[in-house]
Amino acid sequence: MLFPNNSYVPAQSFILNGIPGLQAAHVWISLPLCTMYVISLVGNLGLVYLIYSEESLYRPMYFFLAMLSLIDLLTCTTTLPNALCIFWINPKKIEFNACLVQMFFVHGLTGVESGVLMLMALDHYVAICYPLRYATILTNPIIAKAGLLTFLRGVLLMIPFPFLVKSLPFCQSNIITHTYCDHVSVVKLSCASIKVNVIYGLMVAFLIGLLDICCISVSYAMILQAIISLSSSDALQKASSTCTAHISVIIITYVPAFFTFSAHRFGGHTIAPSLHIIVANLYLLLPPTLNIIVYGVKTKQIRDSVINFFQSEKGRR
Repeated sequence: MLFPNNSYVPAQSFILNGIPGLQAAHVWISLPLCTMYVISLVGNLGLVYLIYSEESLYRPMYFFLAMLSLIDLLTCTTTLPNALCIFWINPKKIEFNACLVQMFFVHGLTGVESGVLMLMALDHYVAICYPLRYATILTNPIIAKAGLLTFLRGVLLMIPFPFLVKSLPFCQSNIITHTYCDHVSVVKLSCASIKVNVIYGLMVAFLIGLLDICCISVSYAMILQAIISLSSSDALQKASSTCTAHISVIIITYVPAFFTFSAHRFGGHTIAPSLHIIVANLYLLLPPTLNIIVYGVKTKQIRDSVINFFQSEKGRR
């Protein structure tokens, strides 16, 4: 639905038309995405239930992991069902306010996820560098406050986005070339200056992404220094194993995020729109799918708890 060049579209609805140039392959593209979504739902719900039900997992590391799983569940559920409707049926109309709500949740949840990854890095730092004081430093009230502050930071910094978008006039087209309402994809349809939106978006990216990456980097620099000084091979192996899973999750999360961020701002003429949108979907779906696999394979306590759970269920029968 296109409009004359100089006409203004009332802010009522948008059309999400999926992946440009690949509409004929939407059904085939949806199959792996749907499979990943189902895996992420089952896996993350199972992991949260396991941590809740197993007293041996009542430790800060696993509380943070449960937070990460819940955020992953919400993030992919915010976008994937809508994307699958586009792939299976037709370009989907979305009301303007619903688009703003989806935008808020997408960016807010990814911001909270970044904060939880930072908290997990700090948890590993305390566990390896101050093992004897671990239980006294990371108490349940401290964990609850850290989780709440991380949540509030992600939410409060994202609240201005919907209001900034709502103040913009839109013209020419209401078609969003994407599978969900992303801030930059929406504001590009405006016929007014989006300078304020761009500046605020960059500021939030630095306040969340850059700050968290810096904290994670400093934490792991100190962890590496502590690991090198360990004389016991068992302690060295345990410390390395503890960090490997988290580092893998950081790579899975931040690499697609950095690609998506760069493509929006610097790769408009060099990166194919279809590739950009596919990666933008994977950016929200890969972490929920792979995080549970990484932690399930790399974390002995989780593997043992899963085996014990199934053995106990089998014994009851």
